[in-house]
Amino acid sequence: MAVLGIDLGSRRIGLAISDPDGRVALPAGTLESRGRAADLVAIQSIALERGVKRVVVGLPLHMDGRAGPEAEAARAFADALARATGLPVETLDERWTTREAERTLREVGDAGRRKRRGAADTLAATLLLRTFLERLARAEREP
Repeated sequence: MAVLGIDLGSRRIGLAISDPDGRVALPAGTLESRGRAADLVAIQSIALERGVKRVVVGLPLHMDGRAGPEAEAARAFADALARATGLPVETLDERWTTREAERTLREVGDAGRRKRRGAADTLAATLLLRTFLERLARAEREP
């Protein structure tokens, strides 16, 4: 079952998709945000085209675990996406994914700030999806 990972941003939306077995997270690019309605249509189209059966949206909590406006926006987006697609949509704490993505890209090399931001969004979505898939696999192994 393919799973779509989403790193929601105000300007760009990072995307990652799993293999059909839901074991490996692969980068799937970014979408330039065009407003909630257009973003929902674009993601719905991608999900349909790629055979997605489940979606995970990053939940940007504060470092102390509190939910701010960005987390509430992510939850609202996840709810709207579930209604639009009819798919199960979950959220997952993403406090470290964007920072880890940016650090990784800095280590790999400087590709220009704008290009790096788009790559960071995709990488953050991939890291988020990888974490989600690992948790699913652990849950399946545990009695």
